[in-house]
Amino acid sequence: MRIWLARSAIFIAALGLWEAVARGANPLLYVPPSAALPALGRLLTLQSYPDLLSDMALTLREILTAYALALAAGLACGAALGLNRLVGRAYGPLLAALYAVPAVVWYPSLMLFFGLDAASKIAFGFLLGFFPIALAVVAGVRQVNPHVLTVARAFGARPAFVFTRVMVPSMLFTLVGGLRTGLALAVIGVIVGEILGSKAGMGALINHAYGLFRTADYVALVLVTLVLIVGSDALAVLVERRARRWTE
Repeated sequence: MRIWLARSAIFIAALGLWEAVARGANPLLYVPPSAALPALGRLLTLQSYPDLLSDMALTLREILTAYALALAAGLACGAALGLNRLVGRAYGPLLAALYAVPAVVWYPSLMLFFGLDAASKIAFGFLLGFFPIALAVVAGVRQVNPHVLTVARAFGARPAFVFTRVMVPSMLFTLVGGLRTGLALAVIGVIVGEILGSKAGMGALINHAYGLFRTADYVALVLVTLVLIVGSDALAVLVERRARRWTE
């Protein structure tokens, strides 16, 4: 209860500060909450943007596709680098170096190869989500106690049993953290890709409202997108809690 009261107090204080600052500023650039809420109502009732639901569905499909690809590739690559010591030493630093490169640098090339359709947004979301998942798998495999593996193999445990019942519980916290980070970055990659250049999707609507100085609609679209991002993170938190119960 104290935590929720503290969060509510911060939220109310932020709204009050936002209202006070925006009322004394240029209304073309700054929108107070009292003006953003009616715009949000018009948005949710499909008055300002009748194609909101189709654009939101497109963004969700792009996010799910990008994350599924990042999950499959990240798990496979991380397992290959973590389980094979030679391969990990050879290509692990390269993976870390590529992750350090600002992701936005790759987006013009993705647009060149995939165009302005959904493929470039999916590729950008995949690129952002792949690296934290792969690196989390590598770190998780390396933190497994080798003596535990030796004991399991000495008792005749098969490789599949060793991986699922010994290695996965030991690396689960690191793995779940990487999966959660990969999901958040995949969502950000898709939406940022839509803002930078897209014909449809939530990012395209945000870019449209921003370009026409429809500031109230812009704020409303950002709020809807924020709910989408927070919802995906809340789903990841639920998965993380179930994983903790499984290890306990």
